[in-house]
Amino acid sequence: MGLTSALTTSLNGLALNEQTIDVLGNNIANAGTNGYKSSRVLFQTQLSRTLSVGSRPTANDGGTNPRQIGLGATTAAIIKDFSQGSITNSKNPSDLAIQGDGFFILNGRDGNVYTRAGNFNLNSEDILTAANGLRVQGYGVDEDFNLVTTQLADITIPVGDLVVAQQTRNIAMGGALYSTGDVATQGTKLITDDAFVTTAGGAGIASGATLLTSLFKDSSLVGDPALFSVNDVITFTPRKGGRLLDGQSLTVTAGTQLSELLAMMDNTLGIHSDGGLTIPQEGGIDPGVFLNTLGRIEVIGNRGDINDINITLGDLVLNNGTTTSTIDFAMTETQAADGESAITDFIVFDSLGQEVNIKLTSYLESRDGTSSTFRYFAESSDDSDADIVLGSGSFVFDSQGVIASGKTDQFQVDRADTAASNMQLTIDFSNLSGISGSASSAMTLQTQDGSSPGTLSRFVLDESGVINGIFDNGIIRTMGQVTLARFSNSQGLLENGDTTFLEGVSSGPPFLVTPGNFGAGTIRAGAVELSNTDIGRNLVDLIIASTNYRGNARVISSVQQLIDELLVLGR
Repeated sequence: MGLTSALTTSLNGLALNEQTIDVLGNNIANAGTNGYKSSRVLFQTQLSRTLSVGSRPTANDGGTNPRQIGLGATTAAIIKDFSQGSITNSKNPSDLAIQGDGFFILNGRDGNVYTRAGNFNLNSEDILTAANGLRVQGYGVDEDFNLVTTQLADITIPVGDLVVAQQTRNIAMGGALYSTGDVATQGTKLITDDAFVTTAGGAGIASGATLLTSLFKDSSLVGDPALFSVNDVITFTPRKGGRLLDGQSLTVTAGTQLSELLAMMDNTLGIHSDGGLTIPQEGGIDPGVFLNTLGRIEVIGNRGDINDINITLGDLVLNNGTTTSTIDFAMTETQAADGESAITDFIVFDSLGQEVNIKLTSYLESRDGTSSTFRYFAESSDDSDADIVLGSGSFVFDSQGVIASGKTDQFQVDRADTAASNMQLTIDFSNLSGISGSASSAMTLQTQDGSSPGTLSRFVLDESGVINGIFDNGIIRTMGQVTLARFSNSQGLLENGDTTFLEGVSSGPPFLVTPGNFGAGTIRAGAVELSNTDIGRNLVDLIIASTNYRGNARVISSVQQLIDELLVLGR
């Protein structure tokens, strides 16, 4: 009986050490496998054969101990070592390494699997995939590049394909305004040399409701034709501040009134008015283009010499389909705009990345012993409205030349005639100075946060797994976020090949987390985690397992010799 047990016990020892050698061989074979986690075999004793359970001490006897003979060992567990492997840099920006706990989530035909190997690349569809073709999972983004954290999705990074633009929302002005310059006291005043009437020969003073096809100058003779005919195209290209403005046109129809021509002229000039609430009037009259009680066209402009309006013969032209001629609306300037002023032109961008030209003027409106007030006007010929006026406001410098009030303001640019959305611009004057060393005013654009269309050129991942797409126009947009899975018992995971694991019955369900949160590790981009196999330790363990194997084999050899002796006695 004893010899047979020894054979069985040693046979178990051979099998256990074979398993150990298998595990150690697998560790050594995967010493170069990225993300590989080594294993070790844990032994435990089997049941023992009890010869005696022993006895208790008595008054005459000290008692005896149990006498048991073990029946060998068995495998208690094969334990994975999920400790951190060394992290090394790579040249691939899509390679990822986890520093800490957690697993990448990969999706394939059979569902999700989990891995520590972060050798990823973009496939032909711009999806982040592992070397085995499984797709990396994480959070995607909506059309506004906001993370969608309600469900996992494939990570898509369309490098070279995605084009975006950034709408300007904030602009900041800089420069120095001459606070001790001349305070503006008046705006431009122009009046036509002729009055306008409703019939040839000077009868009937015209009004805003007068049809252009029934409009005459008071110097017209009986029998002269009206100044305009149906289908005539009137174009107006005046100057303001010595600069030629973008022209506007009006096509004459049978119902076109004089008021429409006056409105077109006003819109082209970009004259600002608000009923006298903040913008100064001239003689109690709002700035603008209007017909006075004598039938003459008057133009009243805004203050500041940069807003001085100049209209000469040739600024109003008429095209009747065959010829172009000058409209004889001769005007005389009775008052010129004055006041210290500045002007600047700059470009902002709409939601489609299209350029929008903005003109900003300012003038010294008032001054007292402790402060100076400047008024600004914003205009744009790219506004969808016929009126180029965008908005106006004022800001105040204190006695030190620092903005004391009116640091920021807002105005809107309509883009209704384009596919872009309307723009709401916030303008910041806080960097303007009220001290100028050149006895003149200058104003410039310092910053604006919009950009023209740009193509996604590259991407980087931060420690939290957020993918930041960098466009060639300087825009940075969130493209997604890599998520991780944690398990209550990582030892319960099932190896699935390809350095991946499956959820096991004892691992618990995956707990989805973002890197750096709830005990999960952080992400290092452009790096990979190496195998955590300790070659030296595994080789030592291999020597020990080989020695143990030979020892068990020697026991079997010894038992065989004893059995042979017994057989000899039987002859």
